[in-house]
Amino acid sequence: MIPYSRQSLDQADIDAVVQVLESDWLTQGPTIERFETSMAARCEAGFGVAVCNATAALHIACLALDLGPGDRLWTSPNTFLASANCGRYCGADVDFVDIDPLTWNLDVVALRHKLQAAERDGTLPKVLVAVAFSGQSCDLRAIAELADHYGFSVIEDASHAVGARYAGRPVGCSEFTAMTVFSFHPVKIITSGEGGLVLTNRPELAERLRSLRCHGMTRDPAHMSEPSHGPWYYEQVELGFNYRITDIQAALGLSQLNKLDGFLARRRELAARYQARLSDLPLTLPTLQTEAESAWHLYVVRLQTERLSVTHRQVFEALRAAGIGVNVHYIPVHLQPYYRAQGFKAGDFPCAEAYYAQAISLPMFPGLTDEQQDAVIVHLKRLLAVTNGGGVNARTD
Repeated sequence: MIPYSRQSLDQADIDAVVQVLESDWLTQGPTIERFETSMAARCEAGFGVAVCNATAALHIACLALDLGPGDRLWTSPNTFLASANCGRYCGADVDFVDIDPLTWNLDVVALRHKLQAAERDGTLPKVLVAVAFSGQSCDLRAIAELADHYGFSVIEDASHAVGARYAGRPVGCSEFTAMTVFSFHPVKIITSGEGGLVLTNRPELAERLRSLRCHGMTRDPAHMSEPSHGPWYYEQVELGFNYRITDIQAALGLSQLNKLDGFLARRRELAARYQARLSDLPLTLPTLQTEAESAWHLYVVRLQTERLSVTHRQVFEALRAAGIGVNVHYIPVHLQPYYRAQGFKAGDFPCAEAYYAQAISLPMFPGLTDEQQDAVIVHLKRLLAVTNGGGVNARTD
């Protein structure tokens, strides 16, 4: 089986973890701070706050912006559940903005129209989670202009986009956003096993994020309600969470960060090979917006189903049967039973729904060999073999 993605680990990663295991600190130690500092430096950001996973990162990012009951969070329906759920964790209402038919990211034109209507109705969002789907950022410059005009804050969910660039700068620099969130799950660009990070340039947000990840506790006398009782003293100043990452995970993340450039180079090679070798098939291939340089976390194709005599599911299952671990990213969030119960229904976001009916994620990870990728391409071409008459027949031989 060729998986759609997998981690890329080597002896240096193992040695980094063992070094922490042999040290005095397994958690809340110096490796976490080194990881945070290194990620912030790489991304040209002021502050990094590492947590146990990207869902936790999104949650505390929303809380740091004081999102709560009576507020609204908007995001893309073409994303993992956490991009929307983080708003619900805060008690806020969640709504969605349809996707661009070319980039499959949040559509800025649709966002502008929705904001105009929301201003008239008094239902403007407090937070927009702009998802960097598959590894490329949304049109953040245009989104930032809308945020300034309508008074909402932007969090970039860049879980797919470690190492990507936008407008000539690293994703994570937060030039156009209040905060940026990364994921270090094993299938992401780099991994810490599990883990997440929030990057920001605003010191007050960084301070709040650190409090929220650790039970709302502080040891800073400036934030205490009474004089310290002694060197052991701390106070809980708000309701926080145990969202801490460990030194073990941070050590793996640091080691992986040293290999980031190589990982990105290989992903871009693989994407270029796919783009060149699939261009003659009845597929819609990924499109990059002008200012974005993708990290290529995913390589998604859309079946041109109107030209095919096989269905989306048949192609998916035939590839799986051939030992190719394809996947689908994503089922539109608004169609999940939980969000249907909030009042959403099929037809609300037609571009995202049309995308879902056609999308297949092909294998994409640095350890994918040329030979394995060629096998993926050969099987896909056999399934979508174009006849001389312009039609398409299913072949599984």
